[in-house]
Amino acid sequence: MCKLMKGFIIKIVSILVVLSAISCSEDTIDLEGLGFVKGSVVKVGTNEPLENVKISTNPGTSTVFTNAEGVYILENVPAGDYSLSAQREGLLAVFEGITVIADSEVEVVFEMDVETAGNRSPDAPTLLTPTDNAIDVPVDLELVWSANDPDVDDTLKFTVTLRNEDNDAIEVFENITDTTYAITGLAYGTKYFWQVSSDDEVNDPVNSTTFAFTTAIPPNNRIVFTRLVEGNSVIYSADESGNTEIPLTATSKNSFRPRRNPTTGKIAFLQSVGSQTHLFTMNEDGSDLKQVTSQIGVSGFNLEEVDFSWDANGAKLLFPNQDKLYSINTTGSGLNLVYQTTNGNLITEVDKNESNGMIVIKTNDLDGYTVEILIINTSGDVQNTVLTGLAGAAGGIDMSVDGSQLVYTRDVSGLQNTTYRRLDSHIFIYNFSGNTTIDVSVNKPSGTNDLDARFSPNEASIIYMNTSNDGISAKAIQTISLADLETRTTLLENAAMPDWE
Repeated sequence: MCKLMKGFIIKIVSILVVLSAISCSEDTIDLEGLGFVKGSVVKVGTNEPLENVKISTNPGTSTVFTNAEGVYILENVPAGDYSLSAQREGLLAVFEGITVIADSEVEVVFEMDVETAGNRSPDAPTLLTPTDNAIDVPVDLELVWSANDPDVDDTLKFTVTLRNEDNDAIEVFENITDTTYAITGLAYGTKYFWQVSSDDEVNDPVNSTTFAFTTAIPPNNRIVFTRLVEGNSVIYSADESGNTEIPLTATSKNSFRPRRNPTTGKIAFLQSVGSQTHLFTMNEDGSDLKQVTSQIGVSGFNLEEVDFSWDANGAKLLFPNQDKLYSINTTGSGLNLVYQTTNGNLITEVDKNESNGMIVIKTNDLDGYTVEILIINTSGDVQNTVLTGLAGAAGGIDMSVDGSQLVYTRDVSGLQNTTYRRLDSHIFIYNFSGNTTIDVSVNKPSGTNDLDARFSPNEASIIYMNTSNDGISAKAIQTISLADLETRTTLLENAAMPDWE
């Protein structure tokens, strides 16, 4: 009985095991065999098909690239679980978990975005220096700001925009990599507005607020002079100690022979315009540049020797053109012939005395010699002859305020040559009352020339240029006190054509 029962139980268990196995085989996926994966890749937002996107599996089985329609297909992929990836340079990689079933297809559509899609915009820059509405700001200054970007790996570039309230000009300084920027040559007494934009080269640039500042008023620079810069003559101003040098004209222009007029606060000067030379005026800080002459320019045997004069308390200018002397309003109107030489000699220099209305001119031949210094009235009649009949070069004429004296220079060596070289030029003061002449250059170093002499504003000294007579050495602007002709003081190095008003 026991043996029968034991055999029955074994049969029952065997039947249950077979039934269980049959049941499990109906519900289990066949993990053996091959399937395939297909799909497409499009751009986020626009669904634009993306070509040449690399599609691959991990674990690796095969790799393909999307076609022009953004479609891909992976064939003969062993059944199993995979990570499917889509990758292309410049786009954010995308991953998708998939299960491949034998003899079945899996379809996956990828949406891809640019790799900077998650990049955040930089913060707006914070302006630091100069502070908003600052005053008395130097015309040469450093703009300072702070900046931040939430994406620490981003590299920021900055753009500074600068404008002023006097005109519509806007200056833009780009591709700045630091949070400071040096600005030079701003106009004095002018209100400026500045703004900084921050660019991470991913998002749109972000602008700061706009700050304002006002530059300092011009210093009391009563001396003007010229200096060669990058091959051109540039006009500068300086104070009476020879300090606080300020460039007034651009290095791209050849500007020379400055003459101040304190009454109008203007400086007149000569500037090359193509093949001609014309008169210009500007404010004492170099602003408000205006061309005065146009139809007839300034000309003579040597433009470095040519000089002109203010007239009518700053309303007019007197200037030479070959053998003729003209007057013109500073507005450019009213061109008028004042005088013409009778012997064909050229008028090279002129100075007008406002106290007595007399005009002094220097004339010379085509080579710069046969010099005459004449006094004429406003009608063009010769009133007096200061210098005539002497060999050598002469010039640098300037009348005293009351018209009683005239300062000029003359090469006492009497040398005359085709290069207009001077060997021993001295400064002289001519007194009209007694027709007497004083040699001021009593302590001039040998081998040098004193040139371009002018009275100081109080007429207690003479300002002039001293340089070697070789014609190529450095030039210096010096002064001599008329109470002590032995002492010479150098005000400015590498400087020429002084004027002190």
